[in-house]
Amino acid sequence: MLKMKNKMAPPAYLKLYESGELNNRIAGLNKILNQCTLCPRRCKVDRLSGELGCCEAGANLKVASVFPHFGEEPPLVCRFGSGTIFLTHCNLRCSFCQNYDISHQGDGEKISETRLAYLMLNLQKKGCHNINFVTPTHFAPQIISALPEAIEMGLNLPIVWNCGGYESLKVIKLLDGIVDIYMPDAKFSVSNYAQKYANAKDYFMILKLVLKEMQR
Repeated sequence: MLKMKNKMAPPAYLKLYESGELNNRIAGLNKILNQCTLCPRRCKVDRLSGELGCCEAGANLKVASVFPHFGEEPPLVCRFGSGTIFLTHCNLRCSFCQNYDISHQGDGEKISETRLAYLMLNLQKKGCHNINFVTPTHFAPQIISALPEAIEMGLNLPIVWNCGGYESLKVIKLLDGIVDIYMPDAKFSVSNYAQKYANAKDYFMILKLVLKEMQR
C-alpha cells in the first residue's frame, strides 16, 4: 500500500515576497482605493478620503470575528480547523445573507494591518491549517498589505479566498501567486434572481469569467 506524505507545499505568496513582486501587487491593489473598482459595481468612490460605496467599507479594515472554524469544507478543516477571519461589510449584500449583522449592519471592529498580521499568526499558533478570509473582496488591498509583516513574523499558511463570486477580474489577476485556494460561493445563474436578491443583474456573466481565471 502506498503511503501519502502529510506535508503541505509552502504557500504561494512566499515566492512573491522573496522576489519583491508582492510589494508591486500591494501597490497595484492600494491604487484602486483612490477610485474604487475592487468589485464589478465600480462605485469609483475615494475610500481613502472617507467616501463609501455600495459595500459601505471605508479605508480601514473591519473584522467581525476570528477563530478556528470547524464548519467549513473538510479538506480545509482537517484536524485543527480553518483559521477563519470574517470581514465586515460585503460588496454583494444579498437580501438573504445568514451573516446579515456583519454584511449589512456593519458589526465588527476596525483594526490596523499590523493587528491583522498578529491575528493571522495567532491562528497559525493554534494549529489552523490555513488562513480563511470570508467576504474579503472589498478589503483586498488592506488584507494583502498585511502579508509582508506577517511573513516576517513567520506566517507560513496557505490563504483561502472565501468570496461571493462577484469579483473584479483585474483584482483576481493581481492575486495570482498570492492566494492558494479560491472558494467562491456561486449563488445565481439567472439574472432576474441576481437582480432581485443582490441588485447584481450581471452576476452570472461576471462569475463565469472569474471562475475561469481562478481555475487557471
